[in-house]
Amino acid sequence: MFTGIAYAMGPAPQAGQGGGAGSMLTSLLPLILIFVIFYFLLIRPQQKRAKEHRQLLENLKKGDKVVTQGGIYGVVESVGGNTVVVKISENVKVKFGKGYIAAVRPPSEEE
Repeated sequence: MFTGIAYAMGPAPQAGQGGGAGSMLTSLLPLILIFVIFYFLLIRPQQKRAKEHRQLLENLKKGDKVVTQGGIYGVVESVGGNTVVVKISENVKVKFGKGYIAAVRPPSEEE
């Protein structure tokens, strides 16, 4: 009855529908858009905060009231290259790495 083999075949490509650079651009456009959104929502604000923190650490001086990342409140006694000595109570001084200073408190803030 059916002795031949039948092959399914799509229509022959027409001129101008090659699927070249235009198709490639439209397939990459969502990825580019996602990267741009990530840059403005995640990467850029994080870089800005890191720059502000570096500037804060460079401007540390004796007498600044600080808070460490561990939540210790104190007053800067001395600043070294990579360390800060913080006075947290009478006759109690602790040496911290500069990177562990989280914030400088305003002088008007009470404890």
